[in-house]
Amino acid sequence: MNGGPSGFNNAPVTKTFVIASALFTVFFGIQGRSFKLGLSYQDIFTKLSIWKLITSVFAFSSTPELMFGLYLLYYFRVFERQIGSNKYSVFILFSVMASFLFEVMAVAILKDPTSNLLTSGPYGLIFASFVPFFFDIPVSTWFRIFGVRFSNKSFIYLAGLQLLLSSWKRSLLPGICGILAGSLYRLNVFRIRKAKFPEFITSFFSRLSWPSIGNPPTTPARNLAGNVPSYTTRQVEASIL
Repeated sequence: MNGGPSGFNNAPVTKTFVIASALFTVFFGIQGRSFKLGLSYQDIFTKLSIWKLITSVFAFSSTPELMFGLYLLYYFRVFERQIGSNKYSVFILFSVMASFLFEVMAVAILKDPTSNLLTSGPYGLIFASFVPFFFDIPVSTWFRIFGVRFSNKSFIYLAGLQLLLSSWKRSLLPGICGILAGSLYRLNVFRIRKAKFPEFITSFFSRLSWPSIGNPPTTPARNLAGNVPSYTTRQVEASIL
């Protein structure tokens, strides 16, 4: 199952986020500082580490996490195509901020100063995206592998499960916080689904996101349903907007 036509057509915000995540991860990996990524009680409450707070939004702490994380971010570009870059930018900001607040509360409750409780990476955004994926993207096909029944959504869930358990408790906690953030967005807390950024912000991402070689010509975002059935397009728009 894919998220529509290949490439990042009509998904400039997703493209920028994916590139930033990859660059941050590679940068810290080359420097051998990946093990220093992640947030602890001290980073948040004792000696506020601003650079860790910023990098924890983008950089993964290991190569397997990077591979599964980028795959999921790339797939979830379907939501940007459905609701538009402006509202998807709001979704990203809300998911990151809300999940971070949940993480801070969890760290304050656990209060373990000896270890990094939270792994690094855009777990909030990724697992918040599983909420509309679960509710708004229907199963279109079923198949069996060695007698086990799978749907066309199963591999997305398996990739998410792998990412969720990649660092055990350190990745489980931010993953759960991301799901909570996605649930708040779906419940339209503070009427967040009606919020929009000024147009110049999304146009900035469009200019920043350079064209990909070999991508087909851009087509209207509302028609880019790809392998997702046409009724799904209307369903996702109705639920997320």
